[in-house]
Amino acid sequence: MTDQLDTPRHTHPALVILALAMGAFAIGTTEFAAMSLVPYFARDLGLTEPEAGHAISTYALGVVVGAPVIAVLAAKLPRRALLIGLMALFAVGNALSAMAPTYPLLLLFRFISGLPHGAYFGIAALVAASMVPANRRAQSVALVMSGLTVATIIGVPLANWLGQAFGWRTGFAIVSVLAIITMALVALYAPHQKAAEGASPMRELGALRRPQVLLTLLTGAIGFGGLFAVYTYIASTMIEVTRVSEHLVPVVLAVFGVGMTVGNLFWAWAADRSLNKAAIGALLFSAFALALFPMAAGNVWTLSVVVVMIGFAGGLGTILQTRLMDVAGDAQALAAAAHHSAFNMANALGPWLGGLAISAGYGLTSTGWIGMCLSLGGLAIFLVTLALHKREGEVGGQPVPACG
Repeated sequence: MTDQLDTPRHTHPALVILALAMGAFAIGTTEFAAMSLVPYFARDLGLTEPEAGHAISTYALGVVVGAPVIAVLAAKLPRRALLIGLMALFAVGNALSAMAPTYPLLLLFRFISGLPHGAYFGIAALVAASMVPANRRAQSVALVMSGLTVATIIGVPLANWLGQAFGWRTGFAIVSVLAIITMALVALYAPHQKAAEGASPMRELGALRRPQVLLTLLTGAIGFGGLFAVYTYIASTMIEVTRVSEHLVPVVLAVFGVGMTVGNLFWAWAADRSLNKAAIGALLFSAFALALFPMAAGNVWTLSVVVVMIGFAGGLGTILQTRLMDVAGDAQALAAAAHHSAFNMANALGPWLGGLAISAGYGLTSTGWIGMCLSLGGLAIFLVTLALHKREGEVGGQPVPACG
């Protein structure tokens, strides 16, 4: 991929990454805070918690639909302008969510909020990776993604606290403000970066003909579902199983965020050394941590330790995002954006399967077993992906790209 840059001399890459990470912070806040607010808007709107969980799945559906569609249709747009436009749509969707008078309208506005999510992350990752040497790509992407993980430490607990103190609507309103701040930062610091030379909708669609792209996306769609299966119902688990005060929920959510932030940076470091081994390690660690959740949920201290572990495994996203850069060829934008479609298919699948287990009478802690199975399923798909990749290289007489 050849990028055409017109970057002001005074614009340091760190400022660009900061601006991009602010958008990730806004997105991470709404994505994870909405899960933590499920008990509150379920209570307010007269819904069961599995029913209220559909708002999470609807947002995820917006990401799944919006990421590839926007990436294809906007293939020729300058990247800075596209990032600003995506954040504008995100701001509007969250503002409408804060004002939704009925649950059906809330579902619609959550869907709209999700539309720009994947395309933003995909384009932001490409911009960040283009500004550093090849052997630091994963760490550059991780720094952008750290905005999302820091959101789980600061933004999500803050939104949850505001939801408890002033009503769940304030949790969405604050995200709209964060999106507007992101627009200003991107306008100030992001480089004037054109789309890749020769970019077109048809060329981007070519990514969907590559088995390695599709299998990497499927790994994320299944393997990441375990984290969301547990996280969506963690507030409910703490209140009904651990039996702690609601005021402790933001604290444990922040603990999860610490684990995710550290894990994101650690797995990125590992991926820049051996990408495939890092992916296998992250999936195995995730399955182990999720299997511990049902046994740890009865005590707030053991629960907190396991929640940190589950968050730590969340660095899988950065690993798979970087792998897609290796296998997508000249269809980088769609592959990068589609990663977040897959991520949010996991966001829809995990809560849905967790909700089915809860509704079937297996209890809130059963989400841990569901999560373990999803992580192991993702691992199985990734091992098949590697075997096929090796075979493709041998059959074609060409070396397999150095993914680790």
